[in-house]
Amino acid sequence: MGPRCGMRTTKCQLLATSLCVMLLGLSIATLSTVTHYGLHFTLISNISLESNSYRFIHYAAFYFGICLSMTLILAALLSSAATVRESQCLTAMGFFCFALAFCGLIPAACWRYMHSTEVEDSMMDVYDFVYEEVRRNSSSFRRHELTAIHEAFLCCGKHSPFGDMTNVEHKTCPSSIAGQDCLQEIRDFLRKHMDFISTLLGVTIGFMVYGMILTSFLWFSIHFSNNLDRKGKYILRER
Repeated sequence: MGPRCGMRTTKCQLLATSLCVMLLGLSIATLSTVTHYGLHFTLISNISLESNSYRFIHYAAFYFGICLSMTLILAALLSSAATVRESQCLTAMGFFCFALAFCGLIPAACWRYMHSTEVEDSMMDVYDFVYEEVRRNSSSFRRHELTAIHEAFLCCGKHSPFGDMTNVEHKTCPSSIAGQDCLQEIRDFLRKHMDFISTLLGVTIGFMVYGMILTSFLWFSIHFSNNLDRKGKYILRER
């Protein structure tokens, strides 16, 4: 009665965890898609620049997010199927998917905290380059890119300690958003976005650890339950 009761409790917890992991996978896939195709991010990524380091981060984050979301969804499906069918094979596969996602999340979380300003710096470097190009040559094709950035981030040029606007701001900034420092707006926008990503990573890591614990316990419960069911059963063989 005791082992069966423990297995039933584990199965209920694993089903609830699988549902949460499924929602996390869908959330990460949605966030990756929005980040990849969002106007604020594509404007910076599509600027043709040899030293545009943000472009690599932009695509790497998208593919990592999609692969992670697929792994989470697969782990949730396998764990749910293992819970219903009490299959050791499916339970082991679910554990493997949880472990695989955990191994991918730990380096991502470490990179986030060790390079906390790299995304911000790379985007601001691109803006600085475009701004200086337009300042040197107002007829440059970069002027349209700078105007698009100003409209997307609702900002206008770089802050001047004297408070005056240069010729660049007059030509590329809508009058309704004059005076907003673009570098500060980009930094604030990315800080909120990255804080949300960090929270999502932390929650997902917690669920991966819990999922590995539950799948391990369920595997051993099924294994010992099968051994107990076989006790006392004998097969008569004819000679």
